[in-house]
Amino acid sequence: MSLSERFARASDRFYDRMRSSKAQEVAETAPTGSLADLQGHQYCVLVTYKKSGEPMPSPLWFGTGNGKLYFQTGAGTAKVKRIERNPHVRVAAATSRGRPRSAPLVGTARVLSMDEGAEAERCLQANYGLGRRLYSRLGERVASVYVEVTPMASS
Repeated sequence: MSLSERFARASDRFYDRMRSSKAQEVAETAPTGSLADLQGHQYCVLVTYKKSGEPMPSPLWFGTGNGKLYFQTGAGTAKVKRIERNPHVRVAAATSRGRPRSAPLVGTARVLSMDEGAEAERCLQANYGLGRRLYSRLGERVASVYVEVTPMASS
């Protein structure tokens, strides 16, 4: 494992410890939210599910466009493995530590191919500007993927 991969894993563990205990509420709250609820927010909390069905909240940066939500994460992260196994997710606007700021929406996530990443990056850049470009340059050494979340229609 390279130094940058070890740093990324240590960083993930640090953020796991810093996550708000309220982040779990996204898995338990009625999913009445929409993409519009994410407007003006810098962070969201994404809930993916373990094999056992246990929800796992993860605060993250995101971008929206074309009626979808996009984020970038390490290619080998547990959240990517969970999404590949079970694409059903919940998303809510949140603080940087994952404290919910809106009702969650329910969606389907998929890892994008390399060819599809440009649109995802454009949406992320639109939400963060210069801060995103600087962050991206610092994290270039770790293999990453883009994930697209398509909200499910409200019933």
